[in-house]
Amino acid sequence: MKDELIRGTAWDGAIRVFAARTTELVRELQRRHDTFPTASAALGRTATAAAMMGTMLKGDEKLTVQVKGDGPLGQIVIDANASGEVRGYVDYPHVHLPSNSMGKLDVAGAVGKTGFLNVTKDLGLKEPYRGSVPIISGELAEDFTYYFAASEQTPSAVGLGVLVDTDNSVLHAGGFIVQVMPGIGDEQLARLERAVSTMPHVTALLDQGETAEGLLRFLVGDDLVIHDSIEPGFVCQCSKERVERTLISLGEAELRKLIDEDGQAEVHCHFCNEAYTFDKAELTQVLERAKSR
Repeated sequence: MKDELIRGTAWDGAIRVFAARTTELVRELQRRHDTFPTASAALGRTATAAAMMGTMLKGDEKLTVQVKGDGPLGQIVIDANASGEVRGYVDYPHVHLPSNSMGKLDVAGAVGKTGFLNVTKDLGLKEPYRGSVPIISGELAEDFTYYFAASEQTPSAVGLGVLVDTDNSVLHAGGFIVQVMPGIGDEQLARLERAVSTMPHVTALLDQGETAEGLLRFLVGDDLVIHDSIEPGFVCQCSKERVERTLISLGEAELRKLIDEDGQAEVHCHFCNEAYTFDKAELTQVLERAKSR
């Protein structure tokens, strides 16, 4: 089953809805960064939320989500855009903690309960939009719920889940965001609150074969209008040519130092874990290009 991300409305426009199956995306993140189970869950939950938030943008707009807690994971960073392209990393991927009191992966313990959830949106303006809220639980779904209410003044319900097998492989990943629009009726709001509180866990539904649309129908019933559906996926914009431009930006003196002292350079991309190596001959060519500029 392919990954899918849908957005729509329900109840005559009273709520805005997003849902995603991101299993393949999170599998790719796990493979590239060799994340251990608890790290996989934290990275995958954040990536799923960021992917859905990306579809709230338009055109070439993009955003970066940073979860920076005091837990052993360090920071989680995810880039996403309106096309469903996602990339990301966690500082310390080899984190796995004992299960929490509910027998689940201890994501809150790995993220930490003190720190910040930061969102930066590049909307094509002079200055990017920046929103920041304190981490309130570390479980991440609750933290994104708080972010929408406190930073964007949009009451929301967020559900996120990643199911990891005993062999460290990702079995299922996905989530939903439901946002309340101005003018929603009291009865509709009460109905939504009941639906969210009684909904089975996201990964339990995915394990039963539910689709992204199925997740939303558990929340809103049949009064669902889907406006768009895309396939999210891992995409990194790095390349050897981009890395070369970065090396050129170091300047002639620093490039000469690399050539004379190291004889090579290796540049590592945090987002995709690819390494780009330049030998002495290549560095000399880069130096010549730097001179010509």
